[in-house]
Amino acid sequence: MDKIKVVCGIIYKDDRVLICRRKASKSLGGYWEFPGGKVEENETYEESLKRELLEELGLEVTIDSHFLDNTHQYETANIELISFKCSTEQSEIKQVDHDRTEWVLISSLLDWQLAPADIPIAKSLMNTYRCL
Repeated sequence: MDKIKVVCGIIYKDDRVLICRRKASKSLGGYWEFPGGKVEENETYEESLKRELLEELGLEVTIDSHFLDNTHQYETANIELISFKCSTEQSEIKQVDHDRTEWVLISSLLDWQLAPADIPIAKSLMNTYRCL
């Protein structure tokens, strides 16, 4: 099975990060995730992330740094999730692939039903945040 490359943004606002809940009609419906999407052919990871966040949330972001990559085997696909720390000046968010968005405390990330591929990123983020 080929590995699907997916990018996600860890978008900060003060001591909170943005998570989004997938619509019930989508795969992994009801799960929360760091927003992003599939990398298209001939795109860099950064280009893909900026495009996906604009398409799905109407957000323009500044990509600050690469954070962590995680490979996860779902029943139907093997994905490599590539995460980046981001920031935005925008406050309005549109919802295309998600039915809810929340700005949550980093320390509470594991209190949400995160998609399995996002959990290692959340744990690493929480550990990094505790060290600051």
